[in-house]
Amino acid sequence: MKTSATSLPTLFLSAQDVATLVHRLGLPAALDRLAGTLHADYLRWKDFDKSARVASHSADGVIELMPIADDTTYAFKYVNGHPKNTQSGLPTVMAFGVLADVATGVPVLLSELTLTTALRTAAMSVVAARALARPNSRRMALIGNGAQSEFQALAFHHLMGIEEIRLYDTDAAATRKLMNNLRQTSLRLIPCESIAQAVRGADIVTTVTADKTNATILTPDMIEPSMHINGVGGDCPGKTELHPDVLRMASVFVEYEPQTRIEGDLQHLPADFAVTELWQVLAGNTAGRTSAEQVTLFDSVGFALEDYSALRFLREAAGELGLGQALPLIPALADPKDLFALLRVQTPTLALAA
Repeated sequence: MKTSATSLPTLFLSAQDVATLVHRLGLPAALDRLAGTLHADYLRWKDFDKSARVASHSADGVIELMPIADDTTYAFKYVNGHPKNTQSGLPTVMAFGVLADVATGVPVLLSELTLTTALRTAAMSVVAARALARPNSRRMALIGNGAQSEFQALAFHHLMGIEEIRLYDTDAAATRKLMNNLRQTSLRLIPCESIAQAVRGADIVTTVTADKTNATILTPDMIEPSMHINGVGGDCPGKTELHPDVLRMASVFVEYEPQTRIEGDLQHLPADFAVTELWQVLAGNTAGRTSAEQVTLFDSVGFALEDYSALRFLREAAGELGLGQALPLIPALADPKDLFALLRVQTPTLALAA
């Protein structure tokens, strides 16, 4: 007998469920599994129906939908970016996502993605750095010490062997927050008085600032031979972090080129400026770092495939750990052609006409 969609309840994961999941797995293991899932899905690049995200911009921020699908599973993420939200006690980024079965359209998972986005962004940074940074990298500069910063720091510490992180933020309280949150780790955390001081001698430079402006967080005079730059904060039109000449002096790698040319630091450069999609490096189709002196740059804007991977990871891990709850999102119908029956059952005296 054919299975009814109503027999497949949607699994719901709250923010607390995801926090519990990470706690029970252990953060290093969760990040490692997530990075492995991301890498594996990037190797299936050609299997996916891909498009740039759909964005609605306002003076205060942006709200976006990020869809992607393969032959069996459809996924999307709803996410915002409102830098001023912290002044009202709200996160800058808030998100949720859905996994659905392509064959039936049944949503099999509805999950928070606010916490998860921070985890997957950090894990994706490591996936790129493993391919592009020098293998013996031990010092990182972290410019921007807000909500994403601890995740980036811990991902690079646990998965890449980073031992020292030099910190800078225009808000000194943000740096103190980060140092307090990571005080139990073995990381050497060094607060700096300027960006130039923070990046000096760094093997990897990660920028993760939030202001929706065309900023120049990094300028060419700050870039040293052999650096890998992990540009995370420039992720929508009119929001950049790097001087254009920084890109010109580096080998630039991107997630999905059509999207990055609109949203990344790449938006300042001509359409014929050469970049390489990261999946080509991961698949062994093209070289990443070719010499110790080479400057590499991952112009990261966040791509829907990464949310697909994150949702896939969450569903698998939640099943292992028995987390989440069944959500009756789809109406249970005796006859799937009789949707009106749902009202008839709930309101037997429903007036059909005034």
